[in-house]
Amino acid sequence: MTSTSYPQDGQDWRGRFIYNLTAALSRLPGLQLDLWAPPGELPPGVSSVATSADRNWLQLLSQRGGIAHLLRGSKPAALWAAMGLLCRLHRAYRRRPTTVVHVNWLQNALPLWGTRTPAVISVLGTDFGLLRLPGMATLLHRVLRQRRAVLAPNAEWMVPELRQRFGDVARVQAVPFGIDRIWFDVERLQPPTGRPKRWLVVARLTREKIGDLFDWGSGLFNGARELHLFGPMQEALTLPDWVHYHGPTHPAALLQDWIPEACGLITLSRHDEGRPQVVLEMMAAGLPVIASDLPAHRDIIDNRRTGFLADSPQTFALALARLEEPEVNATVGDAARLWVRETCGTWDDCAARFADLYVDLSRNN
Repeated sequence: MTSTSYPQDGQDWRGRFIYNLTAALSRLPGLQLDLWAPPGELPPGVSSVATSADRNWLQLLSQRGGIAHLLRGSKPAALWAAMGLLCRLHRAYRRRPTTVVHVNWLQNALPLWGTRTPAVISVLGTDFGLLRLPGMATLLHRVLRQRRAVLAPNAEWMVPELRQRFGDVARVQAVPFGIDRIWFDVERLQPPTGRPKRWLVVARLTREKIGDLFDWGSGLFNGARELHLFGPMQEALTLPDWVHYHGPTHPAALLQDWIPEACGLITLSRHDEGRPQVVLEMMAAGLPVIASDLPAHRDIIDNRRTGFLADSPQTFALALARLEEPEVNATVGDAARLWVRETCGTWDDCAARFADLYVDLSRNN
């Protein structure tokens, strides 16, 4: 498995879903997993196949926010980093024989050029930005037709476009990521009487991730209603004085100190979302979500049943008011938890879905 993101330790938020998937795969009998990724604690039975030079380079790239973050600043630096990544992956794919390679992010499949190794390629929402670059879809098409491959987007809404572009050279099958069991075990509580209503935002702080939040939220958050913002500052944003900013956080802190008594999660992102993991985790915890009306959010939220979609300041204000009604909040939260349990399941369920693909590709290689 290859990934350019991986948590350095138990408190690191970066690439947490890669660790969770890796740990779940490591528990499957008969599967030997080697990982090429930034340095971090590995689950039992998983081997690192990145060289020390690769690990150091990946760690530095991660500390700089990754290639996507570099693109928001210095284009030459981002291009240089991208070329370095492709060269290192090119060597890694040839250094160690493997039955099937699991690639996370489409760009990491480009260095497979010239090999015939079967591949499962996880496609995330940010990959659709990559496909808009001139010639990128053509390059990927040529790489895919050299092997048996499965494109595995983590959301159904991505399937039609991927089939249109690559259906003649690869199988396209959505594979939802799983959810850690601890989210399903959260017990929601009624906020103490007389305390302000608390709303949460958990996101990387960029203009695209914040979206219309500061504009639409102006005047709605006051002494009786509070907005608490968690996440790393990745762009220089001016925060309104009504925002309570807490910086980066860890799931354990959210689970223990914030989620049980919060009214809900807000995400008004305009980012290229796939199936945002933080939204799914909050839904699994029974926490209602108010989300911008994006394809990624429509894919997981049945408006006014498992959450609320907002496409204007008026619908946003209405969603806040409705979800501050205890009965509505509990009903929507319960419906959201049930949908995530039945649709996504746990990381062990996700690992089993990927393992079926590995077996299918290895049998037909």
